[in-house]
Amino acid sequence: MARTRPILTEQPLDAAWKAAGQAGAEAVAAQAVAVQAAASITLAAVLWPSISAAHAMAGLASALGPWLPLRPLPDQQVVVVMPGSGGAGRGAKVPGGPPGAVRAAAAITLGVEEEFVLLDPSTGVTVPAGPDLVRMLDREPGVQEELMQFQVETGTRVCSGLDDLGRELVRLRRLAAAAAARLGCRLVASGVAPYRTPGLAALTCQPRYQELARRYGPVVAEAGTCACHVHVGVPSRDLGVQVLARLRPWLAPLLAVTANSPIADGHDTGWASWRYPIQSRWPTAVPPAVWPDAVAYDTAVRRLIGRGAALDERSVYFLARLSPRYPTVEVRVADVCLDAGTAVLLAGLIRALVATALAEARRGTPVAAAPAGQVAAALAAAARQGLAGAGVDPFTGQAVDAPALRSRLLDHVYPALRDGGDTETITRLLHRLDQRGTGADRQRALFTSTASTPAFITALARVTLSGYEPAPLAPGPMPGSRHSCARAGT
Repeated sequence: MARTRPILTEQPLDAAWKAAGQAGAEAVAAQAVAVQAAASITLAAVLWPSISAAHAMAGLASALGPWLPLRPLPDQQVVVVMPGSGGAGRGAKVPGGPPGAVRAAAAITLGVEEEFVLLDPSTGVTVPAGPDLVRMLDREPGVQEELMQFQVETGTRVCSGLDDLGRELVRLRRLAAAAAARLGCRLVASGVAPYRTPGLAALTCQPRYQELARRYGPVVAEAGTCACHVHVGVPSRDLGVQVLARLRPWLAPLLAVTANSPIADGHDTGWASWRYPIQSRWPTAVPPAVWPDAVAYDTAVRRLIGRGAALDERSVYFLARLSPRYPTVEVRVADVCLDAGTAVLLAGLIRALVATALAEARRGTPVAAAPAGQVAAALAAAARQGLAGAGVDPFTGQAVDAPALRSRLLDHVYPALRDGGDTETITRLLHRLDQRGTGADRQRALFTSTASTPAFITALARVTLSGYEPAPLAPGPMPGSRHSCARAGT
């Protein structure tokens, strides 16, 4: 397997290598746009024939506003402040550790942002109650407005353990759902609204959203999808870029596990994640490239903005990126999860991936080659099939069962799960996923088994509030992995 050159992040980069990275950043930015164009055309022409390639490429024109520079962070310590943390005073310090050290996953803080739709309980149509809901909960910093008025976003505080995160996710879901009920609607965790949406008429009245609509009208009109964004603290932005390079091949199995948007416009789309092809219309909604350092990353971001592919840093929608607001790596590939337990599973896997990537970067392990076209093909297959069919191996480009890709992911992160004490939690959640199916599987089952639209919406709202139970599980094999908890001594 071909491998790229290792980058030793604990030492100053070789001057020539850094200069080459900076000089090549413009080409990287152009490659990101080109990959998006290719992916959009492929989705339009092959997997999504009802959408023209020209429509899929909407929004590439027009000049953009000023770039807001990203600031480097100290290499040995960061303060992680998430939307629901209540301010910098409640941030969590994350030690960077000595060169070459392997940090346990449990030592790495994390937080989650979830987006939800507000639906009429009788008709299933979207309800533009998001701004009213946020005003009703004005003392809760973890609940915010979103792009469309029929959406609302929650953001957890900084968490150090998965059980802590699970309780926080459940608390915010129940808080928002109770407020939604008082406004006569239902809070539902679905990657897309299951019935027709009103387009730009539902746009939230914020200046930034209005400018997005002015410049990217056709894309924004189809927006309003709901994602789960996982933030994981990193000790420096250079290391964060290293993490991004090592996350790229694993984005597809993460999407397959969390796919949760099969129903749109009142019918089954045939996709496990219909949100993914909609999101792919944004020119920057692509996997991250392999950059040598944060300087090259920042240069690529500036080029994308300057070429009209994004309004600002926040609208550079890489599927995994350096957060423009927090000292974290932000993984954005997943649909919002139907229940809180699946969101905890996603967050635990991503934190283990980050811990594994940090250890590899500090050892100087080369980044395994995963060509952009193969990564894009793997993501499209995951969005179409979820865990129910064939996937694409992002390293080889060969067809492979989606469960086999999940197994490969579990084997890759098992040492980090073991060292962080998360094997029992992840094992329990994987068993539950295997028993109940993905969000897409469960939505389809509810859609076909419920007798009416009100019954379907009621069922979705009920599952959205299903809790995360930190109950112990007897040690046993991790589903789909060659490892077992018993062998790990948990």
